[in-house]
Amino acid sequence: MFTGIIEELGVVESFTPQEAGARLRIGAATVLTDAFPGASLAVNGVCLTAVDLKPGSFAADLAPETLERTNLGRLRAGDRVNLERPLSPTGRLGGHMVQGHVDGTGELLALEALGNGNWWLRIGVPAGFERYLVEKGSVAVDGISLTVARIGGGEMAITIIPHTYEHTTLGSRQPGWPVNLECDMLAKYVEKLLVARQG
Repeated sequence: MFTGIIEELGVVESFTPQEAGARLRIGAATVLTDAFPGASLAVNGVCLTAVDLKPGSFAADLAPETLERTNLGRLRAGDRVNLERPLSPTGRLGGHMVQGHVDGTGELLALEALGNGNWWLRIGVPAGFERYLVEKGSVAVDGISLTVARIGGGEMAITIIPHTYEHTTLGSRQPGWPVNLECDMLAKYVEKLLVARQG
């Protein structure tokens, strides 16, 4: 379980396609201080298993499902990624409950300056995704816990504060880039219960 509060920007050292899936190696520091082989780490909001730990880097194997459902297959050496360790039992839930199970990718439509370091982020959402989003509700975008400011017409808009812009990958993304989306898991559970009740 994660919170969507990014701890560090890692750098992709290599992306190696394999017969099934791929292996990703990421340079990092903070998230490795208490890491061990088999530990979970969120990379752009995707829960991955750390393997082959070395001083200053770790590797993770990407399943075909992960490559199909997320933007990790687009990564190349030199790209920056959002990193977060799992929430500890004594930690604070500063963002919202994020599983690291990405629902799909949206399209970054625009990142427009509002002044004083604030930005207006517009993301095109996949068909059927809007029903899980509400204004002032939470959503994880590339692993970042954000609050939906506006939703409708196949897109959502989010205000990005200076700290988030400076300490995540958002500032380096261009329009057209796919972003990993994970909606609030409570919305999916409520929908399933209501459908079962009505059926």
